[in-house]
Amino acid sequence: MKSESRYKIPGGKLLRVFLEYSEDTKTIQDIRITGDFFVYPEESIEELESILLYTPIREEDLKEKISHFIETNDVTLIGLTPKDLVKGIMMCVSYE
Repeated sequence: MKSESRYKIPGGKLLRVFLEYSEDTKTIQDIRITGDFFVYPEESIEELESILLYTPIREEDLKEKISHFIETNDVTLIGLTPKDLVKGIMMCVSYE
């Protein structure tokens, strides 16, 4: 199933998530993260998108994977947090 979300982060930034996920396995099949935030190094968003493939769409799993990626790769987020990324992804799905 394909879905997208737009999340206006408190403080003014916009996060958009385009998500394709399996309703059967409840895992991410494809993901694109965009918005008016900044990430350094710049290629980190594409790397994160790759890391998230086939991840179960559960808040704890997403939070753990995103936080681990940011910490181990010395990624700097400006205008959003790992929690905002998780919220944007979860807004795409219609199940809990």
